[in-house]
Amino acid sequence: MTPLKNAIAIPDEKQAIAKSDFNQQYLEERATVLKSIVDDSISFQMLADATETILRHAFWLAKQKQKRSVREYKRLLIDYGWKGEEKKYLKIAAAFQKFSPQELAEIEPSTVYQLAQNSNKYKQIIDKLLDLTAITQEAVRCLMKEQRIPEERKPEKPSIWRRTKNGGRYCQIPPIHETDEQTGTTLQKMIDEEGLSAQHIVAEAVALRQAYKEGRLTVVEKN
Repeated sequence: MTPLKNAIAIPDEKQAIAKSDFNQQYLEERATVLKSIVDDSISFQMLADATETILRHAFWLAKQKQKRSVREYKRLLIDYGWKGEEKKYLKIAAAFQKFSPQELAEIEPSTVYQLAQNSNKYKQIIDKLLDLTAITQEAVRCLMKEQRIPEERKPEKPSIWRRTKNGGRYCQIPPIHETDEQTGTTLQKMIDEEGLSAQHIVAEAVALRQAYKEGRLTVVEKN
C-alpha cells in the first residue's frame, strides 16, 4: 500500500513545484516592472533637478555680480574657468527673476535656455507662466505653439538677372506669351530684314523707351 500512496502523491508534488515556479516568476516580473517604473521616475526627477540646479546657479551668479566689485566678479569667473560662459546664465536669471527654481523644475533645461536667450520674443509666454497653477513642459510648449504666427510669404520680386559660373551676371528676358504673337513676329521680322541679333534690337527698344520716359523723345503726330 505504501508504494501506491507515494505514486499518488507525485502529481501533487509536481503541482506544488509548478505553483512555486509560477509564483517565483511572477515575483521576478513584478520586481522588474516596479524597478522600471522607479528608474523612469528617477530619470525624470534627475532632469527636474538639473533644471532647478541651473536656475539656482543663474540666480546665485546674478547675485554675485550685484554684490561684488567688477574686479572681484571677474576674478571669481576666472578662478573657476567661467569667463565668457556666464552670460547665458545671467540671461536666465533676468528672464525668470519672478520665479523660484522649484516652480520651473518641470521645464526641461533646453527650453529654459531657449526662453531666456530670446526673452524679448518670449516675454508674453514668460509672463503667462505666472498665471499657471502648475508650470510643466507641456504647458510651455502649448504657449509657444500658440504664439507662432504664420509668416506671410512676400511675393518674390521679378528678376531678369542670372549668374554665370565665374560670378558675373547677365539678363535673361522671360518668355513672352501673346495670343496674336505680335511681339515675337515683329522681332523675328527685324532680325531677318536687318540682320541684327535679338539682343541688339531689344537693347535699342529699351533705350528708346527710357529716352521717352525721361522726356528726351516725344511722339509727333502726323497732321
